[in-house]
Parts: sequence; C-alpha cells; structure tokens
Amino acid sequence: MRIADVTRVTKETDIKIEINLDGKGECGINTGVGFFDHMLTAFATHSGFDLVVNVKGDLSVDAHHTIEDTGIVLGQAFAKALTSKEGINRYGSFYVPMDEALGFCALDISSRPYLVYECDFIGDMMGDMDTQMVEEFFRAFAFNAGITLHVKALYGRNDHHKCEAMFKAVAHALAMAVAPNGKSNVLSSKGVI
Repeated sequence: MRIADVTRVTKETDIKIEINLDGKGECGINTGVGFFDHMLTAFATHSGFDLVVNVKGDLSVDAHHTIEDTGIVLGQAFAKALTSKEGINRYGSFYVPMDEALGFCALDISSRPYLVYECDFIGDMMGDMDTQMVEEFFRAFAFNAGITLHVKALYGRNDHHKCEAMFKAVAHALAMAVAPNGKSNVLSSKGVI
C-alpha cells in the first residue's frame, strides 16, 4: 500500500497530511484558506489520491506560511508514500482546458527536484489566496517530493481558471507517473532514480 502520513509543527504552522496514492480521490481539506482548499480538493479528485490535509497556520500574518508549508508536507508525504520507484511510469504530462484557459504539466519523479513555472496572473488575489503563492506551493511540493516539475498556464484571461487548470494538470500528470508500468525494474538506464 502506497500510503503515508506526515506531521510537521513549527512556530508558524501545525500541519498533518495523510495520502493514499492508490485511493479514489476522496479528500478532507482544511487549511483555513478557502481558495487553496478548493485547489487541493481539485488536486485530490483529479489525481485519484485520497488526501486529508489539516493545517493551523498564522493566518493573522497572511497565508504565505500556511500554503508554502503545506507544499513542504505534501511533498514529504508523497515521497514517503512512494517508497519504491520500481515498476512505475516515472513520467507524466497532461493538458487541462478550463474554459478560456489552458494549463499544462510535465513531470519526472526523478529524485532531482526542480521547478519551471510560468503563469502570468492578472490580479494579486484569488479569493483569500495571493497569486504569488501558487508558485511557492509548487516549488515547495516539487523539492520535497523529489520531482522535476514543469507547470504553466499557456493562456487564459481568468486567474481562477488558469490556476485550477494548472493544479488539475499536475494531478493528472502525477497519476500517470505513479501508475504501474507492468515491470519490476526502475525506469532508468542507471538502474536507480
């Protein structure tokens, strides 16, 4: 079973995340940031990962620590759940259209974390979430999960649509990458990832 739970407590946040990579997309998300909850719910639904996220953050400051630290812990939980990289596709890519917007993700579960991120938001906020935090979340997740992650909004006029298309594209690409490939080896000419 590819299941993990991780708890992380700092002076700024108290976070507990449970993930099941072989779930049905069932989730319970509570970060205190409504728009971020919406994005994580879309992520769970479209990846098929069961996901429970409970966060208490210093929202009286702003949502920065809450969102970035959630990315850290989600990445750690993902890496812990994927104990072996044997027999998985390793790579995934996906386009998601959302009305006028188009999101794209290509990723490699490589153990070489990297983020390439491209999205030009029009506004500063989406509900109660700062648009700058989208990149911070994906960076924290990629670096703690050990993933080379390329994510972008190719175009779009509505910030909500662009952001949601990216979260869903990442979810589908991850689902593809962790899917069994019918082989027992690691998909690498080096023999290790």
